[in-house]
Amino acid sequence: MKTMKEGEWISLDTNKKIWSHFYTVAPLVVIGTKENEEYDLAPKHMVTPLGHENYFGFVCTPDHSTYHNVKINKEFTVSFIRPNQVVLASLAASQRCSKLNDTKPVIRDLPTNKATEVDALFISDSYLVLECQLDRIIDDFGSFSLIAGKVIHARIQEDSIRVSDKDDAQMIYKAPLLAYLAYGRFSEIRSSKAFPFPKDFIQGGLVEKI
Repeated sequence: MKTMKEGEWISLDTNKKIWSHFYTVAPLVVIGTKENEEYDLAPKHMVTPLGHENYFGFVCTPDHSTYHNVKINKEFTVSFIRPNQVVLASLAASQRCSKLNDTKPVIRDLPTNKATEVDALFISDSYLVLECQLDRIIDDFGSFSLIAGKVIHARIQEDSIRVSDKDDAQMIYKAPLLAYLAYGRFSEIRSSKAFPFPKDFIQGGLVEKI
């Protein structure tokens, strides 16, 4: 292989999947769905608000039960877990048991609560929980799909809510955020700095009164 100089660009072959060659920062959430007479939980990191209105989306594949659960029941939950709960996300990704109707027995042992407005579970002690109704599914991003939902109910832990007279840096330090470094690593975010917006720049995410 050619020796690269510091700062020199390396071309990636876009005829192949490029994402495993570097790290990117993403949230890590757990999606909750109803599955037949049971419930399912699955970790996802390809997730995002869809604009500044109350819409939320995540990437899934028809190869996974989460996709079909949402398509059938038209609802789901989103648990934004804390750094000390990352093992719960790992357990939620456990293999299914074919002897038990292809279910995940571990789900029954995870600390969960029942959602208020949808028929699904969420991870207890998450700092933020969204309950969503399916808005649409957009297929054919290769073998993946974008699942978009409208947030119909949301709740947040008191230590994580933004208020105008609260020091944001101190809040994040005391209630750190979980970041997933795709693929295969995670980090706890405690340290943060205010973004240097240009003068008179209007932010889309201004803090509003509750």
